Amino acid sequence: MAYNVFERYAGRYDSWYQRHPALFECEAKVLRALNLRGRGLSVGVGTGVLDSKAPVEIGVDPALNMLRLASSRGIMVIRAAGEHLPFRDGCFNFALMTATICFLESPKEAILEARRVLRSEGKLVVCIVPRNSSWGEDYTKKAEAGHVFYRHAYFYTLSELEELLRRCSFKTIAVKATLSYPPSAEPHIEEPSENPERKGFVCVNAAKSYGQTR
Repeated sequence: MAYNVFERYAGRYDSWYQRHPALFECEAKVLRALNLRGRGLSVGVGTGVLDSKAPVEIGVDPALNMLRLASSRGIMVIRAAGEHLPFRDGCFNFALMTATICFLESPKEAILEARRVLRSEGKLVVCIVPRNSSWGEDYTKKAEAGHVFYRHAYFYTLSELEELLRRCSFKTIAVKATLSYPPSAEPHIEEPSENPERKGFVCVNAAKSYGQTR
């Protein structure tokens, strides 16, 4: 299971952001630009290094070593899987999945669980590295070569993600994106964009709708 890899290599995962500060700041700017408010849940919080840049109160993850690092960043942590959230219905204003969905065994179940714990006006934010971006293409090649993390991932396109959200009764209300340059370029900090075309980090902000799930 993918979470065993994150359990074993939590420090290696966390250090990526320290080694790539410009990329980290680009992604952090996107999270801040979402203007999330209220009580927030991070599903697959990992080490909390990025999600702590959003007003997340509670983070869940099955990997205990990741949670230890997230706790040190001021996030209240609970060991749990996204497919089985230990919360009552309608208790969060927003839920955040940052690079989480690509590692889930049952992404639809996790999205439906997030929907359950959100209030009626709640928002779900899902951030991905799109498969058809230069970053997604690079990560896919690394996955095929046996990369310790990426070989466990499925990289979505934006259209695939929006269709999955629609099937779970969410509608896209905003998109924020960054990393307009390829992995081979010199990293630099850029402002978030509302145009996701070919961007390497894309966050979809989706609201609960009330159509039938299927």
